[in-house]
Formats: sequence, C-alpha cells, structure tokens
Amino acid sequence: MRGAGKSSRRSSADEAATRKRGRSLAALGYTQPQTYEELRAVLSSGTVHFPKRLRQVAIFLWQHPSDVALGTIAQVAAQAGVQPSTLVRFAQIFGYSGFSDFQSLFKDHVKGSWPEGRGEPRAETEPNAAMHFLHGMVGASQASLGRIEAGFDVESFENMVALLAGADLIYVIGSKRAFPVTTYLSLTLSQQGVRNVLVDNVGSSALDQVGCIGSRDAVLAVSFSPYNSITPDLVAVAHERKARIVTITDSTFSPLIPLSDSWLEVVESDFAGFRSLAASLAVGMALVQGVAAKRGA
Repeated sequence: MRGAGKSSRRSSADEAATRKRGRSLAALGYTQPQTYEELRAVLSSGTVHFPKRLRQVAIFLWQHPSDVALGTIAQVAAQAGVQPSTLVRFAQIFGYSGFSDFQSLFKDHVKGSWPEGRGEPRAETEPNAAMHFLHGMVGASQASLGRIEAGFDVESFENMVALLAGADLIYVIGSKRAFPVTTYLSLTLSQQGVRNVLVDNVGSSALDQVGCIGSRDAVLAVSFSPYNSITPDLVAVAHERKARIVTITDSTFSPLIPLSDSWLEVVESDFAGFRSLAASLAVGMALVQGVAAKRGA
C-alpha cells in the first residue's frame, strides 16, 4: 500500500508539473513552436526565463542548430555541458514529449541548407595530427564566415557605424577570448586616425580605464558565451554614463543586449573545443572601415 501511495504521489506531481508548464506557456501567449524560427522568436522575446542549466541549453541550441539536428541526445548533451535529462526537460517546457520530437525542429531547419563545416577532413589529407587540427580550424572558420554571409543584419551594422563615427572617443572593451578581437580593432582604429581607448584591464585597472567615459563617447564591446568576464560590468558603467553602446556578441542571451543601442550576432564554429575568431574579426574590421569612411566623408 505504501508503494502504491508513493506511485500515486509521483503521478500527481508529474501531472501538476505538466499543468504548470502548460499554464506558463499559455500565459506568455505561446503555442508549441512548430519551426526552428518560431523557437528562436520565443527565446529572443526575453519573456522566458531559465534557470542556469536550461539557460546553458538555450544558448547552445541558439548557436549550434546543425549540431543539435545531427547529433544523438548524448552527443548534444556532452557538447552543451549538461546531462541528457536536461535536454528532455528543456523540450518538455515547449510542449514536446521528449528530445527526439523537439529535435525535429532542428532537422527541418538544416535540411537542404548549406552545411556548417565540422572540420572533418578526409583521411588522405591528414598526414599528422597537426594537419588534422589545421584542416579542422579552417573548416570552422569557413563555417563561421559562411553563416555571416547567409544572414547579415545590414541595418544594425549601419547603425553601429553611425554611432561609433559620431563619438568623441571610442572605448573598445572585450576580455578573455574576445580580447584578441578588441586588441586588433583598437590598433586598426588608431591606424585610421580614430581616437580610441583599449580597455585592457592591465593591473586590474579596467574600471579606472572607463572612469572618464561620458555621454559623447561610445563603446565597442565584444563578448562571447559563457559571458563570465568583466565586460558586462564595464559596459554597465558606460550605460549609466549615457554613452552609446554597440556590441558584437553570439546570442540574444548575452547580458550586453539590454545595455546596447545596437548589436550584431556573430556565432563562431568550433573544432576540438577551440572556437574560430574569423567571423568576429571580419565584422569588426568592416566596422572600423565603415567608421573611418564616414568620418572622412
């Protein structure tokens, strides 16, 4: 009898959880997403808030639809850094019974599209491990650049150029993996005669470096997931000082989005755990050229 009671309580709890999820989605005005684009629209709306692990899943799904479409649940979970059960929970939030049904959104999305490079060179082109890695990184870079060409937001790009060109001083902010990008962008801005400050945080001085930022200045920020750097704190200071903020980042979940006047999504592919920077550098250099041209006009 005790076992039957426990089973009954579990069943009731499961039913209650299901009803709660249904009420939550209904309250937000959403029906079950039928396409990948509909799912992205829900995720980018800012009205669905996830706990840490589910947010981690959402970011991965946003950035790597091809990996989700082509992988097993175990492979996708490993790449996202979560347990397979977390993927199932995420799918159920959106009204799917399990991950397989949910995965069909991604399969339909990538079907017939240009494949994202997975860095899998043919055996005859791999004389050693170093060449295998080189071919893999080249493939990841090509995939990143191809994604930019396939869906570039020209309006946001032009708005970012205008905001940067109109600033008295540009603060270039990025740390960790984004730092090589911001360092090069700062250098090329200087070479083009555009006054800028590279916030490099030498001696833990980043907050002091942005201490004089004002409303006539602008910030060019670069940030990538998992967004665990000092960059959001520095951009928040600039936002409080009424500076204009433009951002290059890799998903709508970036904490810089609510602080930005304009932003561009740049998603880099990876190989063997190393992500390319090719697309970020290409977009950043185009911004620099656009700013220099607009100032010289």
